[in-house]
Amino acid sequence: MKRSAPRSVVNLGLLQSACSPDPQANLRRTLIMAERAARQGAQIICTQELFRSQYFCQSENYANFKLAEPIPGPSTRAFQKLARQHKVVIIASLFEKRAAGVYHNTTAIIDADGSLLGKYRKMHIPDDPLYYEKFYFTPGDLGFQAWETRYGRIGVLICWDQWYPEGARLTALRGAQILFYPTAIGWHPAEKLKHGEKQHGAWELIQRSHAVANGCYVAVANRIGREKLADVGGDGIEFWGQSFVAGTSGELLAKASTNKEEILVVPVDLAKVDTTRTHWPFLRDRRVDAYGELTSRLID
Repeated sequence: MKRSAPRSVVNLGLLQSACSPDPQANLRRTLIMAERAARQGAQIICTQELFRSQYFCQSENYANFKLAEPIPGPSTRAFQKLARQHKVVIIASLFEKRAAGVYHNTTAIIDADGSLLGKYRKMHIPDDPLYYEKFYFTPGDLGFQAWETRYGRIGVLICWDQWYPEGARLTALRGAQILFYPTAIGWHPAEKLKHGEKQHGAWELIQRSHAVANGCYVAVANRIGREKLADVGGDGIEFWGQSFVAGTSGELLAKASTNKEEILVVPVDLAKVDTTRTHWPFLRDRRVDAYGELTSRLID
């Protein structure tokens, strides 16, 4: 007789793919992948960052604002329909047009009945060579949040947010059992040989450390492929893939490849969050009375 899985076990689904210049084709591909993930048993499905387009932030180009859409809008409606049909939770990363001149890098959180639970707007906005996000995105103003979904309490942050322990901590303090990070990160090809291994290692390590420090799961969906945009030239960005799920002690539970389109379906036991936080009581022993200076830019 086959034993059923404990009710505390939830299957996470991470979608990793390359992006074409055609937003509609990217949306269709992602919807197909999400449906496949659901058929493979995934219950909470997360897209990669800004999956509807190639990574346009490689240049400052006003024409790229045409890629944005309202939330709710056509993409969220398509995912809401899929969520209802397959009874899955979906985290969809979108370029949000909030108003003329006000745009955000936003995730829509959709519950398994198709309802839009809320939005998270990226809080930390980078500005580096080929990552000119400050030109496009207004910093998030919704704060760090957690949502009670059909399959567990989740928090969502986005890409550059993943380097900041403060964001992970504040989301965990709201009760998040899983931290999701939709991501678009890769190498400058000219730097890959010298710095690539260290850059990727630091990226994975910092996120696994969030799992350790907060006693929760961390799930990261990254894109793949080399994107060279016509209006930019040069070598473009080689996205490094390697989407992964880390357990409550930071251990790697599953990891995707560097260059293949993949649907990563990973079971996690949410009961382990309670166990880990009880045996490693970092939240209990925090000195909240002594951390006031964290709100200072620097301490002289």
